Amino acid sequence: MAQVEETQHALLIPWGQFAQEIGLIAGIEAVQLKQKTVDHRPQTKVLEFLVAILVGTKHLQDISRAAHPLDRDTAVAKAWGQAGWANYTGISRTMKQLDWAESQALVTVLEQVSQPFLKRELSLLSRLEYDGDLTGLPVSNTSKSYPGAAYGHMSDEIRLGYQAGLVSLDSPTYGRFWLSVEHHAGDTVSCTQAENLILAAEQRTEQRPRRRTELLKQRIEAFVNSRKPAEKRLATQQAGLEVARQAKVETLNQLRALQDAPAQKPSRIATLERRCVRRDKAIAVAQEKLEKTLAWLRSHLEQETLLRKRFEQFEHDNAENPQPVCACFRLDAGFGTYDNLALLIEMGYEVYIKLHNHQITNMLKDRVTSETKWNRVGDNADMVAWNDFQPKNFPYTLDVALERFYTGQTQKHSTLAHFGDTPVTTNLPAWFGKYNARQTIEAGIKETKQVFCLHKLKVRSEPAIFLQEALTIFAANFIRWATVWIEQHAVKDSQTLPIAAMGIKKQVQVAANTSAKVIQNSDGMLVRFSTASAFAGKQLHFPCPAKPAQTNHFFALFTFFNLVAQKLR
Repeated sequence: MAQVEETQHALLIPWGQFAQEIGLIAGIEAVQLKQKTVDHRPQTKVLEFLVAILVGTKHLQDISRAAHPLDRDTAVAKAWGQAGWANYTGISRTMKQLDWAESQALVTVLEQVSQPFLKRELSLLSRLEYDGDLTGLPVSNTSKSYPGAAYGHMSDEIRLGYQAGLVSLDSPTYGRFWLSVEHHAGDTVSCTQAENLILAAEQRTEQRPRRRTELLKQRIEAFVNSRKPAEKRLATQQAGLEVARQAKVETLNQLRALQDAPAQKPSRIATLERRCVRRDKAIAVAQEKLEKTLAWLRSHLEQETLLRKRFEQFEHDNAENPQPVCACFRLDAGFGTYDNLALLIEMGYEVYIKLHNHQITNMLKDRVTSETKWNRVGDNADMVAWNDFQPKNFPYTLDVALERFYTGQTQKHSTLAHFGDTPVTTNLPAWFGKYNARQTIEAGIKETKQVFCLHKLKVRSEPAIFLQEALTIFAANFIRWATVWIEQHAVKDSQTLPIAAMGIKKQVQVAANTSAKVIQNSDGMLVRFSTASAFAGKQLHFPCPAKPAQTNHFFALFTFFNLVAQKLR
């Protein structure tokens, strides 16, 4: 006999079945949380928090107070393997009580569930394309209840809040695959986070390129040689300081001799006293010059020590990496310092970046003459480029391009830099397009904020905020995986909802907030959209009942991957 239920969140039904199949629900339920169960387990509330993100809930209270409250949708709760949902106040209490260890344990589950999907994508790639960015999560400037919040640059203004460091991978199946998110205080700046983003990407993919130790070795040798003039200057300054001190001693001895003489000469004594003052000044000047040189040498030696430690680490990395990959990293100007660029090069990446140093832009502008040929690379952009360009105080040669464009009536310039084997200077439109393809991460950040409402922090403890950040990028990945899964499992006919043709925004804001009947019997499950909905006459029919996740849920994942492979072929 068929079971018929009503839901106001239609797409959450198959998403729940998919979540069970990939082991997401079992994984979260297995996390130990130090909170007691009254009506609902804390793990259920964490799942409900994720589901609320999946339907684009703006405020936590909307779970219970929206026009169609999620916590009263029993069909959705059942699809997600739960007896029922908690009121939003219960979720708020659970999130507030999470500590960092519990939050990280939950994020680890998300990563474990994601890993088979990621490995499948990596197996399809001969080259990894990464994008990294830092995005602000502002809160009210007058708020005092957000721990760890700080003032920083967010959306071209100074706001109170947090920063999230994000890395995405270009994915052949899903377009964009979020790899990681790191939680920071609001005053964190991009230039300090490049290495963290790179290491986070390598940790998630478990792949990395060959480190360019030969370049780093040459850099260290040149760095040591660059110290020789300062060392020579130090010796000269030490000798000069000693001469100044001896001159002071001689003058003092002469002065004392005159002062002790039976017949004193006042004018001569006054002359020697003035000379003593000059000798003190000479000593102070010599000492100051010496201290500056010593400080420079100490800094130089500290930098050399860091470079040598980096060299040792990179040699170890190469020894432990028998199958290095080709990989590219794209970053915007906030990350484009010389230190970050050199690090990316030495770590083995092909680099596309916009330089942070405006002096380079001004210098390149001075190279441009009336004879310079600009190349049109976009509707509002021209470029001129140079290869084998050696910036001052930078260890490696680069491809650089001066870009000009208009914002309104104002012409602006910026400098693109590239390091790698691609001959970018021979095809400037392709270079321009390659760098600006990093808009995929900017579009992803926009999606997390406008579709999944990450900009509306629903919790006020830092471990819970970090969890919200992680759940949000997981939700963006999850829906893309689920779309392929639904395409593979749902019956195809004229009434089937064309889920693959929908964007993420439409799936979340419309299909996941649309009423439907859920009909289940021994033949399968049918989600039939309401006649009053935007999808009247459409349905999703799954002929075989979805089974609960196995103890080893990766068996289900491998089946799913085989289906994806068939589609790709």
